[in-house]
Amino acid sequence: MAGFWGRRRREQEELTAQDADLARRAEQALVAADERIRTTADELVFAQAELGESMTADLKAALAAVRTHLREAFQLHQLNHDEIPDTPEELRTRNARIVQLCEWAEDLLDEKTSAIAEQVALVRRSPEIVAQLRKDAESLAARIPQARETVNRLSQRYSDAAMRRVSSSPDEAEQLVTFATHGADVSERRRAAKQNEEANLALETATEAVRRASAVLDGVEDFEIQALRAESTLAAVVDDSRGDLIAARTAPQTREVQTAASALEAALAALPASGTRNDPFTELTALREANTGLDQAIATAQYRAEHPLPTLEQVQHALDDADRQLGIARPLISGHRGWIGADARTRFAEAERLRIDVTGMLPAEATREQALSTARRVGQLAAEALQLAQRDIESARPQDYAGWGGPNQGGGWGGGRRGGGGDIVSGVLGGLVIGSILDGIFD
Repeated sequence: MAGFWGRRRREQEELTAQDADLARRAEQALVAADERIRTTADELVFAQAELGESMTADLKAALAAVRTHLREAFQLHQLNHDEIPDTPEELRTRNARIVQLCEWAEDLLDEKTSAIAEQVALVRRSPEIVAQLRKDAESLAARIPQARETVNRLSQRYSDAAMRRVSSSPDEAEQLVTFATHGADVSERRRAAKQNEEANLALETATEAVRRASAVLDGVEDFEIQALRAESTLAAVVDDSRGDLIAARTAPQTREVQTAASALEAALAALPASGTRNDPFTELTALREANTGLDQAIATAQYRAEHPLPTLEQVQHALDDADRQLGIARPLISGHRGWIGADARTRFAEAERLRIDVTGMLPAEATREQALSTARRVGQLAAEALQLAQRDIESARPQDYAGWGGPNQGGGWGGGRRGGGGDIVSGVLGGLVIGSILDGIFD
């Protein structure tokens, strides 16, 4: 008994210590949150002066929300220290709520002030950013004449369709550089007029214009490299295609192979003569598709030559055998539902489901092999379901009842209802064996 009361006293002391710690945490969190509100309000004033009202609207709204919800925390704290006595549970609930509200306020203000800090840093670095932007714009402007020369040189080698990707790139880059320089000027003027929001927007658009101009000019140089690679690959695909056409002569001459070979010959004939302006990208794509089509047609023809397509008669015979086995298993399983286990019923249900799918596979040649294998699978599942059902029935019969094939007066196991379930199933299994032999003959 002393141990019980001692344990209760220790538990009460631990709970009291936890409540005291929670109360201290609530007071400290409330003081810290109140101080954070004051500092954030000061930061908001400075941010509004540098960024404007619209860019600081989120922080202003967050500060208002925090002030509203912390009123509840101050009210709870006041209730903890009024003249009305409170239970430990009431104090514990209020202090936990105070901590929760203060932590939420701190997290929200941290998120919003971090975003504002990035914007303020951008404003303070704006002179440096504008100077770098002007430098980048000058560097890009110096690359434009070289880009024009590259486009003119490539236009003599490649067709208009191929050059459509980069023919207007120098003009586009020049316009973007001009826009970026103008945006930098606008940003400086707006900053001098204390219109920081408009200044930031102009600076962002100018920076994006410089980035796009650089990408456009890089695209001109990349186009020349990609065109040379495409020409090299095209030559290799031409050699491979000619070899495939030679190999197609010894492949099985199916209609698909002949059609694919004709398409590849047409693609080769459509290639422009050497020295003329061409589009290596389009030509490579067309020739590669024709080459791939011939490879697939030859592979399919060779596979079909090694694995002949089963005839409709073979599939129909397998399907008839599957129907016969389903017809034998169906009455046995449905007539002894209480005795049949889950294994037999599951196999039989799967066999009937697959049997429905076979009918839709018969007309098309592409699914005839699948139809044959599915039909054989139906017969196999039906046979397994029949064997499992017979096993379940035999195990469920009373072994001491002669009428069910139990021991009779003569000491044997053949008394009673001979010629019943055991003989029937033996005949059924014999029929299944004969059916599988006939199926092998037709295959």
